[in-house]
Amino acid sequence: MTSTLWTSAEIAAATHGTASADFTVSGVAFDSREVGPGDLFLALKGESTDGHRFLDQAFAQGAAGAVVSDPTDHPSIRVADTTGALNVLGAASRKRSSAKIIGVTGSVGKTGTKEALFAALDRIDPGCAHRSVKSYNNHTGVPLSLARMPRESRYGVFEMGMNHAGELARLTRLVRPHVAIVTAIAPAHLGFFDSVEKIADAKGEIFQGLGAGGTAIVPFDSPYRDRLLDAARPYASRIVTFGLGEGADYRAVETMRARSGGTFVMARYGNRELSFTISQPGEHWVSNAMAILAAVDAVGGDLEVAGLALAEMGGLAGRGARMTVSVGDGTALVIDESYNANPSSMCATLKVLAAEPGRRVAVLGEMRELGTHADALHAELADPITQAGVSRAILVGEAMAPLAAALEGRLDFVHVADAAAAKAALESTLAPGDAVLIKGSNGVRLATIVAALAERQSCSI
Repeated sequence: MTSTLWTSAEIAAATHGTASADFTVSGVAFDSREVGPGDLFLALKGESTDGHRFLDQAFAQGAAGAVVSDPTDHPSIRVADTTGALNVLGAASRKRSSAKIIGVTGSVGKTGTKEALFAALDRIDPGCAHRSVKSYNNHTGVPLSLARMPRESRYGVFEMGMNHAGELARLTRLVRPHVAIVTAIAPAHLGFFDSVEKIADAKGEIFQGLGAGGTAIVPFDSPYRDRLLDAARPYASRIVTFGLGEGADYRAVETMRARSGGTFVMARYGNRELSFTISQPGEHWVSNAMAILAAVDAVGGDLEVAGLALAEMGGLAGRGARMTVSVGDGTALVIDESYNANPSSMCATLKVLAAEPGRRVAVLGEMRELGTHADALHAELADPITQAGVSRAILVGEAMAPLAAALEGRLDFVHVADAAAAKAALESTLAPGDAVLIKGSNGVRLATIVAALAERQSCSI
């Protein structure tokens, strides 16, 4: 039996709206395509569309009620501003909740860390953990994720993103986390900032939402560690660090590639040690795992059970999911990193590719939002690609031109305009035994290549 998330009376009270009927809802959505039976549909008005146009569709799909600013015959709560109502509904959900709340941000690794934290907490207390889905981490995604949090939740994990200064400060004050994590700092969204130091400052805003007794979790190995520590001190009652370097509070002291392809880790924190396996390969996942241990410990969770969850966690679509596909009379490995890309994540996933046997093929899409640094940062990928032992590279997008020039004479590559041309180039070269990395900014649409390859998938890993 589905529990009641909100009653119409509660929604009206939170939003200062007027209810046209009594109803209860079990979910919340603002995208009509995502509405399911029993959901509340928020008819948001944006620059290019108006949710009120999709009210009939939402109710045809089973919506139990809607939040509107225009008149409608459907069961609804009428408010002056539906976007404002979404924010106050999120705030009301946070106010009524007694859950331990964890906020996660970072230039790279925040979605994977959020998902792994949820998996760990759900394993510790089944059915009592909640998290933001997909990458709902902006000014609409965060309040939506809060509004969806069941009132009986014991844990909540919320991803928060930004591409301008001040955005995280607003989001974290809405989430009000008990624990706030910065996974890593990298030159992502550098087109919107003067320097990576400014990116670190913007990410450090997450600590401003911490209340009394709050814990800040900071990457020890980051060159911006001290900057983040300074950002945390005015707000955090407790600050801990994580990483691989000696001196980190939660530290991976030994690592070894596991037979499964993941990583066996021995972690040390205080005078305690824990050995476990991470199902996902790569040093970046080892670092993320230390942040996860720190957060689980901060909310009083069982770290041994968290370790079991990390061992069982599957790859995320677009963020490291693996599959084997049929090629001729054999198979090839495909590593799906198609959701996003920046210089740090490119280097991290190229290291993962380097550990795979067979011929290594890299389909790399351009990295976006790098501003005036774009040419240099693309060209600097030449060494990591070469060091990964890539035999053939397929470079996708106009911004990849500096990298193409840097790779000239170093390895076999082709530079193409778009994902369709990249798909054709890959199909013409793919051979049994290949290991293929597909990674680029989401707008390059390399996920279409992954989708095409999935049609001949033999198994996922």
